[in-house]
Amino acid sequence: MRKILLLIVATAACFTASGAQHFRSLDPLIEWRIDSLISLMTLEEKLGQLNQRVGGYDHSTGTIRPDDARMLREGRVGSYLGVVGAERTRRLQKIAVEESRLGIPLIFGLDVIHGFRTTFPIPLAEAATWNPELVQQAARAAAREATAAGIHWTFAPMVDIARDPRWGRIAEGAGEDPYLGAVMATAKVRGFQGELLRDSTALLACAKHFAAYGGAEAGRDYNTVDVSERTLREIYLPPFKAAVEAGVGTLMSSFNEIAGVPSSGNRWLMTDVLRGEWTFNGFVVSDWEAILEMINHRVGATRTDVGVLALNAGVDMDMVSGIYANEMVQAARAGLVTEHIVNQAVRRVLRAKFALGLFDHPYRNCDTLRERTEMLKPEYLALARKLAQQAIVLLQNKRRVLPLSKNLKRLALIGPLVDDRREPKGPWAAEGRPEDVVTVLEGVRTKLGPDVRLEVVKGCEIVGDSGVAFGRAVRAAQAADAVIVVVGERETMSGEAASRAYLDLPGRQEELVRKLAGTGRRLIVVVMSGRPLTLASVAEQCDALLQAWFLGSQSGNAIADIVFGDANPSGKLPVTFPRTLGQVPIYYNHKSTGRPPVDTLKYTSKYIDAPTTPLFPFGFGLSYTTFVYKNLRLSDSTISMEQPVRVMVDVENVGERDGEEVVQMYVQDEVASVTRPVKELKGFRRVALRAAEKKTAEFILTPDDLSFYDLNMKRVIEPGWFTVMVGGSSEAFLETRFEVR
Repeated sequence: MRKILLLIVATAACFTASGAQHFRSLDPLIEWRIDSLISLMTLEEKLGQLNQRVGGYDHSTGTIRPDDARMLREGRVGSYLGVVGAERTRRLQKIAVEESRLGIPLIFGLDVIHGFRTTFPIPLAEAATWNPELVQQAARAAAREATAAGIHWTFAPMVDIARDPRWGRIAEGAGEDPYLGAVMATAKVRGFQGELLRDSTALLACAKHFAAYGGAEAGRDYNTVDVSERTLREIYLPPFKAAVEAGVGTLMSSFNEIAGVPSSGNRWLMTDVLRGEWTFNGFVVSDWEAILEMINHRVGATRTDVGVLALNAGVDMDMVSGIYANEMVQAARAGLVTEHIVNQAVRRVLRAKFALGLFDHPYRNCDTLRERTEMLKPEYLALARKLAQQAIVLLQNKRRVLPLSKNLKRLALIGPLVDDRREPKGPWAAEGRPEDVVTVLEGVRTKLGPDVRLEVVKGCEIVGDSGVAFGRAVRAAQAADAVIVVVGERETMSGEAASRAYLDLPGRQEELVRKLAGTGRRLIVVVMSGRPLTLASVAEQCDALLQAWFLGSQSGNAIADIVFGDANPSGKLPVTFPRTLGQVPIYYNHKSTGRPPVDTLKYTSKYIDAPTTPLFPFGFGLSYTTFVYKNLRLSDSTISMEQPVRVMVDVENVGERDGEEVVQMYVQDEVASVTRPVKELKGFRRVALRAAEKKTAEFILTPDDLSFYDLNMKRVIEPGWFTVMVGGSSEAFLETRFEVR
């Protein structure tokens, strides 16, 4: 038997071409090898390939758990979650490869979301850079570190569109817009997987959570999602489709239901759309016990019921619950799941293992020397700093108080996050450690000379009433030339299971800002958070306001670079900031309604106690220089339905500093057979301009950019007029029109 298996996998290196294409096409020779291997497998071994276990080790002794060793020898485990380290993964892999009947290698997975040991800004902050090239580089660096520690597979990128900032997992995605989300999804997939999956630095990517998880009602994690097919296809699915087109190897089913059907049991979603329409050839893994949780959804009464539902729907691997490895054996023998369905799922899992080259090199990521030397390389830290600089969004700069001069005599650094190492890592920081984080205090201290006196006062805690030292903070501010106050959330207040009913600064931080504002000193507020907060009162009190998100390892250095002008802020919001909680959900690409808001007319769509406009709109972000847009023009004013149109605009830096502007293009379909958004992002360019320099930014609008789903849910382009809007945010733009005939 072993000789037969060796013959099957001996020429696995021929998978190079197919691996390079990342599941967009299949290699017939490899498919034959997979068929041959499947023909040798027992039902238990097949279902074992669909079984992902967690841990594998006894934490108290550091030894492999007896049950895991037994199941590995029986070929009943296909993957492990949460096993980290070259040596630890080698020990488990050795049992699977050398002590089981068929020697099929394991695939080791981990949530490598925004870095592994080097922590990059959270994904929402990465999206604020509007720089997919830099985001791709960060994913590539994360892949290099993670693969050095034995990991083959990351459960990222999270590509869920989120319009409700109460939902904690907004921190893990690219925000509210499907176009920006699709661009970032592509960048992350390409960064993680690299050019060749067989390369030892390639990390198999997983687009999650399929689908519409970000549409949870009331912003409450794991909650019901009820959207139309039109909204699903136009808002929530485009980033997943982009990930598939980029060659992503796996997808993860989501916890939520969509219109009455849990995602992990949704055959239309997993099979008809994903495999049928999009021709996806990779495999689908459930989220943590998502298959088991369909019992709570009450679409099945037993573990067998929900396991059958999931496997028949097209979920190939069961994360953690053990249903596939156990209950599905009898279910398959009873005919509740066909042999064809089981074999197809096994085929997709084995295809990924062949693509990664694990049959040839099962210990490819088990080099302890590489593990020791790959982490926290200077080039990774430099990349983290640059990405963090570009992620910071300057929301307000009254009287141009920023950048601060380095020739201050006294500077007050105040706030619960000014010298914190833990929170800036953000949620899902993998192997990132507090000791790796540069605090704001350290960044500022490094930036300034010894003649500048720093007054450091915490002022209050992030939450609660303990540790309040307002009096000391006020005295420090009064004695200073300027005040930097760093406030925000704990990292545990964003991310999974971290939905918030209120979006204010937690604890007494807003009160701290108000008291500091009363000193009359120049007040710069830096906000660290994993979501938009309601900052209207804070913005009113301070001179300058910086949205710094959770920036990771280089937080303090990047913030100091921006505050003191060594880097010019260029970040733009990937999500709308509300004035107040009552505006949520709020997003730029909304529909018009029959009665759009008019302040002077009572019976229009508005509030009686608050504006309808956001505090800061999608795409917004200031600079230390000024950009002027002129001469918006089109290649044609009339085009056919098959013809692209070229959009050009001149952008000039009329300030005294060099800077980078994110030029954004939006389109409005003026009249259509179904209602369309007031505007939709269809392109952006990051343009570097020296002082007094002018450049032309150019975009191509394709027929696909102008298409939508009609009354029959067919993708079409309809003749008529379109408005093109170009500017520095979703609310500041030049306009022109063209006609499609």
